[in-house]
Order: sequence, then C-alpha cells, then structure tokens
Amino acid sequence: MRMTAPVGRILSATKNLKDRTLNAQSMVAAGATPYEVVFSDDLYSVRHYALDTAKKRYATPLVIVSPLAVNMLVYDIHPERSFVKYLCDQGFDVYLIDWGKPTRKHAAYTLETYIDQFLPKCLDAVREHSGQAELSLHGWSMGGGMAAVHAAKVNCKGIKNLITLGTPIDGHANGAAGRQYKRLSGLLKAARINLRKFPARLFYTPGWANVIGFKLLDPASAVKGYVGLVKQLHDRAFVEQHANQAAFIEKLEAYPGGALRDWFCSIWMENETAHGQFTVGHEQVHLSQVTCPLLCVAGKSDALSNVPCSKGMMKVVGSADKEFFIGPGGHIGIVSGKEAAGTIWAKTSAWLAQRS
Repeated sequence: MRMTAPVGRILSATKNLKDRTLNAQSMVAAGATPYEVVFSDDLYSVRHYALDTAKKRYATPLVIVSPLAVNMLVYDIHPERSFVKYLCDQGFDVYLIDWGKPTRKHAAYTLETYIDQFLPKCLDAVREHSGQAELSLHGWSMGGGMAAVHAAKVNCKGIKNLITLGTPIDGHANGAAGRQYKRLSGLLKAARINLRKFPARLFYTPGWANVIGFKLLDPASAVKGYVGLVKQLHDRAFVEQHANQAAFIEKLEAYPGGALRDWFCSIWMENETAHGQFTVGHEQVHLSQVTCPLLCVAGKSDALSNVPCSKGMMKVVGSADKEFFIGPGGHIGIVSGKEAAGTIWAKTSAWLAQRS
C-alpha cells in the first residue's frame, strides 16, 4: 500500500526526532575537512588545511585567527557549508589558529598573552611552513580584533591583507546592549571602579557558562532555531544541519579570565576602540597603524556586533584601500550560515584574489 504524503512526513519526522535527540552524533559531519597540525605549543596549535596543488592559485597564505572560547567546528560546520573547504577550493593556502581548550590553570592569561606572545609565534610558524613572508589575516569576532591589534603593533610588516568579520569596534553603538554598556560604564566611573584592576582569575568563565551567555545575548535566534527545527522535523537535511550547528554552539570553550576582562573593558566599557585605541598590557596600541588593505564585514542581523558597531573599524584604521560589506546572517550565520557561501564567502574570495 502506498503511503500518503502526510503519513510519510510523520514517519520521517518521528525518525528524525529520535536520531536528533538520542543519537545526534550520528548526524554530525562537522570537522571533516582534512588538515595537519604544523605547530603546537601546549595549549594552542596551527592547522594547515589540505590543498590540491593543482588548485593552488595564490601565493599569499590566508591565516584564520579564531576568537577565543569557540571550537573550530564553526569553520567546517558541514562538507557543503565549510568555510575552510570553500577557501581551499578557490585556490587559497589556508591556515587556522586553534586556541585550544583553556582550563582554570590558564585563567590568568590576558589579551597581552595572546597578542604579544602566542599570535606572533603562530604567524612565524605559518611563515616557516609556507615559505612566504607576507600573510593575509582573517578574524571573526574577537579574532578580528586580535588580528587588527597585531597588525597595528607591527605596522603591518608581514601583513598583506586584513579581513574582519563581525568584529565589534564601537561597542556603545551596538543597539540597546551598547546603550546599557554605556550607562554601566558611567556608573562604574562615577563610583571609581576600574575593572582592569580586578584579578584576571575572577573573570574566568567555563565553556558551559559561555553557551548560556551566548544564547542569552541573542535569545531570539536561539528560539528561532528550535522553532525551525520543529517545523522542518520531517526534512532530514534540515535536521542534520541543525545537529551540526548545535555541535558547535553546545561545545564552546572556556574564556581565560584576563583575556575576557581586557576585551570587555576595551570594547564594551571604555569603548576605547571607537576612538582607535586598544590597551594591551601597559601599552596603548593605535589602530591607525593598520595600513594594509582591509575588508570589514558586518552581519545584517548580527545582534552581538551590529552594523554600526562593526563599521567603526572603517573610521579608525589608516588603510587607504578599505571596503565595508554587509552580508546576511547573525553572528554565527556570517561565518557558517546557509547564505554565507554565495555572499560573504564569495566576497571574501573575490576581494582576496585581487590582493594575493
């Protein structure tokens, strides 16, 4: 007997629900693009993604500077939605910095630790492995800020191009949240409370807390994702994509306390980056020293770093060759969403191709 369409949808939905809830790992294909670790130093490492030499078109390596607290699945969320695979297929030589899995013993690590010690070691390792002195840097979220500050500190020596993606710069311009941060900053200043003087270890947040915090920052997107899952439960491909996305968001890593404190102060409290400054340890770095070509990307519906917040980068860098691009998606969607390949990834590839 031939099944009717409604019965078939119900059976498919039932099976998909069972697999999604009881055996979600069987649906996860994230992290499938092959790579080799070309450098590691205790906590962090550098990956080099496999590139068919016949496809290689550009000499300048592209280094993805990931933000802290995320796992690397976001860059390789699914074989059909993999940012690293896409770039390799376009002919780029792709490296990725994996900051590893911080624990409480790393709680005192500050942004000075990462920007002045770890990041230069990683970039030197890429130069040695690739044989190229100049690199292009791509940074999503905090990764874009770290890449920009490094470029400024070295006056762009050895940095050929810079791409920032959803990187907050003008924190007080970030909608309602930005206005709340501005009020809080004023209250703390009036009370003569300086968060930078608080011990770094007090700001350490474990991975599970970051998962909750990330969802609370954009609750509408979290709810929308599960509503979509219920509506599309009969669609196996949709359910598999949801499982892969969840494999990333449900497994965030811990934030080293010092790094979180420094980022929170510079971007959200003091908003010094909106004026082109960033404090690294006892040094004040001026983003006007970023003079290499810049592509600044913002997500149209990004609640964590909205368009005005991200666009602040354009005002503070010293680059003559700079471009601002708005793509579809929220904070995660701009790097791994279903619309990213045809918009943000394509723009990134075309922009880099002209400068690599």
